[in-house]
Amino acid sequence: MDILDIYEDVKKDVQAIYRSRLQAQMLLSLYDEDNNTLAKLREVTGSTSQALLPKIRILESNKLIESVEHEYRLTPLGKIVASRVADSVMTMGTVLEHKEFWKSHYMEAIPQPLLESIGSLYDSKIVSDTNVEIFNVYHHFLDMIKKADHIYGITAIMSSGHADILGEKIQEGIPVKLIVTKSVVEELRQQPYIEQIHQLQKLPNFQVFMVDNDINLGFTVTDKCLSLGLYKSDGVTYDTTTDLFSYDENAIKWGENLFEYYLHDAVELDLI
Repeated sequence: MDILDIYEDVKKDVQAIYRSRLQAQMLLSLYDEDNNTLAKLREVTGSTSQALLPKIRILESNKLIESVEHEYRLTPLGKIVASRVADSVMTMGTVLEHKEFWKSHYMEAIPQPLLESIGSLYDSKIVSDTNVEIFNVYHHFLDMIKKADHIYGITAIMSSGHADILGEKIQEGIPVKLIVTKSVVEELRQQPYIEQIHQLQKLPNFQVFMVDNDINLGFTVTDKCLSLGLYKSDGVTYDTTTDLFSYDENAIKWGENLFEYYLHDAVELDLI
């Protein structure tokens, strides 16, 4: 059945939730905290009991919430609906909060499964180079790497500065896994990288993987931070001047999932 046909069938119920601030707020509050009293719902929504009770009755009649010992909680069905409302809110929040970043970059490089969970990146900040701080992105990257206890990264480009800081962490014994493209592999087999790679690949905490296809993004995820860089909207030029950084655990998990997505089809390399 076509999704638009389904929408026609359920649009009144869908609109009832999304149009009603109180219904949406109560579902999100209960999704976040499991149980809430009427007093707590008043505090969360900033509304009176008289305003809330009719909305509560609607949610109860639709079997989305239930009352147990003077507290309200989501039913199993309500948990499903509330999770989708929460996902919609986080997705729209992320898109709008960082709208200029997404508009000016090649988002098609992000795999569909990760695009669908892009709401995980809401608690992020966009860092850009400026005329005053021309190495702002690079310095943020260095700070992130220095604090890392493990490092996973994907790169379609290579620079000596990034290679040096990663090399230092590998020599310290920090686990580092890199996924690279064929073109980067060719760079790694040339100077100034080849001698350093020969030494580093002897260490058990360093692994390099290669993917056959081009990856039009670059990112690093550590145990503490995510850094995401994209190509410009033309899909041809990597934007070294702007990255998205996040120290939020949801964003870090998103980054780990992105790494695992590409690792699935990657082959470990021996460059020695």
